Amino acid sequence: MIIMDIAATYFRQKVLITGGAGFIGSNLAHKLTALGADVTIVDNLDPDSGANLFNLNGIEKTIRFIQADINDESQMALAVKGQKFMFNLAGQTSHLGSMQNPFKDLNVNSVGQLRLLEVCRQNNPEISIVFAGTRQVYGRPKYLPVDENHLLTPLDNNGVSKRAGEMYHIVYNRVHGMTTCVLRMTNVYGPRMRIKDDLLTFIGWWFHQLLAGKDIQIFGDGRQVRDINYVDDVIHAMLLCAAHPSASGKIYNLGGAPINLLDLARLMIQVNGSGGYALVPFPENRKSIDIGDYYGDYSLIQKDVGWQPQVELEAGISNLLAFYRMYKEHYM
Repeated sequence: MIIMDIAATYFRQKVLITGGAGFIGSNLAHKLTALGADVTIVDNLDPDSGANLFNLNGIEKTIRFIQADINDESQMALAVKGQKFMFNLAGQTSHLGSMQNPFKDLNVNSVGQLRLLEVCRQNNPEISIVFAGTRQVYGRPKYLPVDENHLLTPLDNNGVSKRAGEMYHIVYNRVHGMTTCVLRMTNVYGPRMRIKDDLLTFIGWWFHQLLAGKDIQIFGDGRQVRDINYVDDVIHAMLLCAAHPSASGKIYNLGGAPINLLDLARLMIQVNGSGGYALVPFPENRKSIDIGDYYGDYSLIQKDVGWQPQVELEAGISNLLAFYRMYKEHYM
């Protein structure tokens, strides 16, 4: 297995991040800027997304920012030219939102991804692309842990559209020879995530409730199992896969140690030093698309590029809480 020097790989390289004002994209931009990369961000600042210009606080004068949609072919053609790497994080990530507005979900996650890949093929076919996929493509697991060979039976429109987006990336690798990789992400948490509502993640909303001095609202009996990744670990996976020759054309699961939601809430309360939780009935519109228990098998990415999660859950929660206590007014 090739051991990569991340710092040397990205120093002075031109890097494009779509969805770069969002949660994962902005953390990636901060990391790449610290590594000395030449970073360009594209984001349409959709109010329904995780985009927040404060996420770029401290690097706003260092990066290049383009407010544009990935469906805007002329803008994207200018953005992709000359770029060595592209981290493709632009997307509609709300599961409930995908059911309420399915055509917006389709336009961003499927049509937009195809348009963007065509722009890359025509203007910069040498660019190396990592696409942010989701474990939602699996639907309700038939077995645990879920590996990449698991049947794909998504329960919501978001899972369907994200599946189309990831397969477009694989097709462009196999047919056009472009360097692409897909990371199927699980529950990602950390600084700069959207916590003002429950539109995008249950974890973000839990932190909102905790910081506001309210009980964490847990749907159902709280025994649902999930795996959770701290954002720094996800960024490390992306940086490895964009440049590692073994990752080209691959689809990888990310993942972490499984934990049930009751234990997660209790740990958050413990780390916070105060708080409580309450079990509440599952809303029907969420129960119908809930996947039940899930945790992923990430042994393939571990074998190919040497990735595994490093940040312990307690440390990650502590880091997140410290960030939001300092910058609460920009996120609550």
